[in-house]
This record gives sequence, structure tokens and C-alpha cells, in this order.
Amino acid sequence: MLNDPGQQSDWIVQCDFDDTISLRDVTDTLLERFGLPGWDHLEQKWVNGEIGSLECMRGQVALLDMTPGQLEEQLCTIEIDPHFPAFVAAANRLGWPVQIVSDGLDWAIRAILARHGLGHLPVFANHLAQTAERQWKLEAPWHREGCIKASANCKCQLLKGQQQRKKRVLYVGDGSSDFCVSGKADMVLAKSALITHCQQQHIPHLRMNNFKDAIDLLQVVAVQHKREEAV
Repeated sequence: MLNDPGQQSDWIVQCDFDDTISLRDVTDTLLERFGLPGWDHLEQKWVNGEIGSLECMRGQVALLDMTPGQLEEQLCTIEIDPHFPAFVAAANRLGWPVQIVSDGLDWAIRAILARHGLGHLPVFANHLAQTAERQWKLEAPWHREGCIKASANCKCQLLKGQQQRKKRVLYVGDGSSDFCVSGKADMVLAKSALITHCQQQHIPHLRMNNFKDAIDLLQVVAVQHKREEAV
């Protein structure tokens, strides 16, 4: 049984969005539909490790040719893991707040979450700003100079901020933008490529395929934590 509603905890959940909560990478779908030539070249440079996500995404967002209406239309096609709302509810019953920490686009994340009744969740992501009818730019409020991966959003800094507040962080993610931060979290729920990374780097983690698994794993982490406190 999960704990009573309203119970407070020193744990907090930080969760990636693209391909973790969402079933598709949102930025990729926008670029595939509305991107001008050159966005895929930037993507390859990022994959090759030649540039960080800040430089990559700033360049790619500048190549988006779409109206706000077209953006919203595309966002309506993005589905999320159907078990994610139940995961949020389960975490809340434990007293564990859930934050979205993403190297994606805040506009997109908030719109998709709101469609599923989750618009109240805090979102730490890159800001998509409209500069003309069909032009956009990326702002990076969570970028940190000196970020080892030159990321637009330094997830490690956001995690460190919670740990400085004496919170233990359960991090949930799937891919390369989660590699660095996973090594600093107190526990990781990993899927896809993040599983392999955690195995190779000997990072404590629990394997998940989807948020149905994650709901059960929340209780595993909670029980383990209680045992540690009792020692």
C-alpha cells in the first residue's frame, strides 16, 4: 500500500520528458515537419559530440518555420505514456513532488501536460520564444556556464539545487541528456539507453519499460529508504 495522502518526504522526483513521458521526441517531430534545411546537419554534429545541445537547439529552433497554430496542431498529435498520470498520483501519495526537467521546449511540454490534466507540474526546460509570425528562438534560462556537456539545460545544476535543500532525488530518464545527471541522483529509474549507461558506469538504478513499472518501483525505493533510516 502507498502511504496516506499529504505525507511529507525528503524525496523529490525529477523526470525527463521527451521519450520518457512523451512517446516521441517533441522537438524532432517539429523539425521533421517545419524545419528548414540544415537542422539535420546540426543534429548530426550534436550526435557526434562536436557541439552541445545549447548550440544545436538554438540553431535548430531558428530554422523552425511555423505559426503558433501549426505548433499547437502538431503538439496535439503527441501522446504520453498512459500510466504517467497514475505515476504522478502515486508519487503524491508518498508525499514526493514531481518536477519535469527537460532539455526540450517549455511551450510544448506545458501544452501536452495540460491536455492530460497535469498542467500544475513544475517544468524546468528551455524557453521557446516567438520572434515573428513564423520565426522562433531558443532561450536557455537553465543553462550553466561550465556545464560539462554544454547543455541548454544543465540538469545536474537543477538536481544539485534540490540536494542542497536536503532533498533526495529520484531521477527518471531514458537517454543521453540524462547520462550526466544520473550519476549524481540518489536513485535512478532508467529506460532505453540510460539502462546501458547506468550498467556501464555502475550507477545504482532500477530498470523500467514504462510508467506502469515505475509506479511499482516507487514503492521499492520508499521501502528501501525506510530500511536505511531504521539502521
